[in-house]
Amino acid sequence: MWDAILDSLIDTVKLIPFLLITYIIMEFIEHKTSHKTKDAIKKSGHFGPLIGGILGVVPQCGFSAAASSLYSARIITLGTLIAVFLSTSDEMLPILISEAVDIKIILAILGIKLVISIIVGFIIDLFFRKKFETSEDEPEIKDLCEHEHCDCEHGIFKSALKHTINITLYIFIISLILNIIIYFIGEDNLAHILNSTPVIGPIIASLVGLIPNCASSVIITQLYLSDVLNFATMIAGLLVNTGVGLLILFRTNKDLKENIKITVLLFAIGVIFGIIFDLMSFNI
Repeated sequence: MWDAILDSLIDTVKLIPFLLITYIIMEFIEHKTSHKTKDAIKKSGHFGPLIGGILGVVPQCGFSAAASSLYSARIITLGTLIAVFLSTSDEMLPILISEAVDIKIILAILGIKLVISIIVGFIIDLFFRKKFETSEDEPEIKDLCEHEHCDCEHGIFKSALKHTINITLYIFIISLILNIIIYFIGEDNLAHILNSTPVIGPIIASLVGLIPNCASSVIITQLYLSDVLNFATMIAGLLVNTGVGLLILFRTNKDLKENIKITVLLFAIGVIFGIIFDLMSFNI
């Protein structure tokens, strides 16, 4: 048990400088491009899923949340919203970078999420596109920072430092829990439970991915890096994960039934692609 605690602490401490550098870069991108990306997606029209999918890949604080607000105001379509949700990676990217994962693997994961998000977004708009009345009123997004881990109102370094501290604590707690579980159950047994049945793994991962908190993407990514989750199960959870996007959708969109349908749709997409990749034995 002591070894589990010590290993979690050592592994977490080693990540701190890499996480800080990564978040400084991410915060710089967020502070410099947030208004431009929001304007781009508002003006995307029929190309909304393409623009939304591409912009969703870029690690920005609150972009999926902004997309939720724009959808609630009927400024973007459902396909565009789903494209943003599917391509959003939340904490996956900084963790992969800090763990020194091969850049080819990182690009492959991002690329797969991007392609799926664009294709699914266009399909949804093709069958379910509605005639939206463009609103001249900008949806209120000023409170988004309350739900994010970034400190949007302050400088880049302070925001990055706060983000790094929060994620470091998440990683330590999750790594500790994971190491304790592995200690009692065994890594091979845990991996067998999640990966032996084609359907069970993607369903569990997608349910975890729906949690509107950075902890969900941290859990899924850490389990994948620990070889507990295979690629198919991991991609199912990360497709569903939207950061705080779903949370903001339920807050800003008054149609509760519609919000539930969107959540179920997102969950189904994650499970379906997880099962497809699993049946194909796809791995990277």
